[in-house]
Amino acid sequence: MPGLCRDCLTTLTDERRCTACGSPRIKAHPELFDLTIAHMDCDAFYASVEKRDNPELADKPVIIGGGKRGVVSTACYVARIRGVRSAMPMFKALQLCPEAVVIKPRMSVYAEVSREIRKMMDELTPVVEPLSLDEAFMDLSGTQRLHGAPPAVMLARLVQRMKDELGVTGSIGLSHNKFLAKVASDLDKPRGFSVIGKAETAEFLYDKPVRLIWGIGPAAQESLDRAGIRSFSDLLRWDQEALSARFGSMGYRLWHLARGQDKRRVSAHEPMKSISNETTFFEDTASLDILDGHIWRLSEKVADRAKAKGLAGRVVTLKLKRANHKIITRRVSLRDATQIADRLYRTARGLFDQVGDQGPYRLLGVGLSDLCPEAQADISGDLLDPGATQRSQAERATDEIRRRFGNDAIVKGRALR
Repeated sequence: MPGLCRDCLTTLTDERRCTACGSPRIKAHPELFDLTIAHMDCDAFYASVEKRDNPELADKPVIIGGGKRGVVSTACYVARIRGVRSAMPMFKALQLCPEAVVIKPRMSVYAEVSREIRKMMDELTPVVEPLSLDEAFMDLSGTQRLHGAPPAVMLARLVQRMKDELGVTGSIGLSHNKFLAKVASDLDKPRGFSVIGKAETAEFLYDKPVRLIWGIGPAAQESLDRAGIRSFSDLLRWDQEALSARFGSMGYRLWHLARGQDKRRVSAHEPMKSISNETTFFEDTASLDILDGHIWRLSEKVADRAKAKGLAGRVVTLKLKRANHKIITRRVSLRDATQIADRLYRTARGLFDQVGDQGPYRLLGVGLSDLCPEAQADISGDLLDPGATQRSQAERATDEIRRRFGNDAIVKGRALR
């Protein structure tokens, strides 16, 4: 059976230990050197970067997120062992792991590391489809002649370079389509390398829960539960017409995924459509001061991500969820695109004022869409607000100071609300 040492990259034949370096980290699979579709997912990315930059955190539980009223962005594996999970309310995370070190996200730093990882992936193949800062699909079809090695070897080399040169680790999923590659990358984290071959696809999926499917959230899971569909074997009992009649376009997709079929191509040119951030409150609130503070912080996060990616947007969206779970959405198109937090905040705050007193609220979000290159941002200025240009220049100066001295070097008063 073809095998690969993940430490020294020696190719082997059915060995339990590497004959070259003695490492037990051997990946063996009948189709190891034939598969070309991969998904790379960094391991607890934000937390890994923080531990890299502060070695004193190496063995400590680290949570990246907001204050006690915020949610967990990500948590290191030490904290995950205690039950901490992404999107968990911060108060609950601290109940589970009271000794955790909580760190505010440094999006500009994470974006810079992400860019370096992207450069490494681009060296392997021109067909890279990023999903976020810390994960991406790759199609390595036809690259073996270029690199003189099969895709599996080059993927192992990629995560090795990430660890050695950037101080972060990643897990690889390798298969024959995007759906299974993403499933595989979650099977053995952290520092995993999992393979799902064509020959084993049906057997592998048969008893797995349908929540394994990317995009199946709580609402979709509830609909599937009502139909008695909990595993892939349950899906196989439905014909395509019945699934489509019950679930619409999702039914058609489910029929194919139940059989391990996914015809989507890895696309290197899939444009980012929007940038958004939202927070769920520990307690429903109608406090204007608290809500205003959150609008600013969310606007700042969205602006940071836009700047990190060299983008701006023309449409600002405000999302609110009331205590009864009713969602209120308001959006407005700007005269020209922006990536300035101050302008995002003032626009989102104006949308909030239009909603009026409909609180208390349990969730608030700010988004930026209709994206374009940052060169097209904030060109004409705001004739109705003569101070906008000065505030924009001050924000750019603040960004530079934070880049050099850290995010806490300058903090606006409204961010403390």
